[in-house]
Amino acid sequence: MVSNASALGRNGVHDFLLVRATAIVITLYLIYMIGFFVASDEITWLSWTAFFSLPFTRVFTLLALIVILIHAWIGMWQVLTDYIKPVAIRLILQLAIVVALLVYVIYGFVVVWGV
Repeated sequence: MVSNASALGRNGVHDFLLVRATAIVITLYLIYMIGFFVASDEITWLSWTAFFSLPFTRVFTLLALIVILIHAWIGMWQVLTDYIKPVAIRLILQLAIVVALLVYVIYGFVVVWGV
């Protein structure tokens, strides 16, 4: 059995519940965005910026971005621990994935909040 030191959850059940909870939030965000596209007559730069200037949209977008990070990390951790057996290679890949996910989240904060 592979050590759970780099897993996000405490155990497999916790990871399972986290993946399901994050999938629900991602689905709700997708429905919210589809609702915007359906309700808008024409999507222009002004309508898009007005939509993303709403505090609810900004917070919901960042929440979706964070749960995508959690969802992706758990999924990639499971795939790497199942298929990459050499510890050094697995740790290098995990580090690369963590760095990429953190860059995505930081860049997402910059884009959404215009920092």
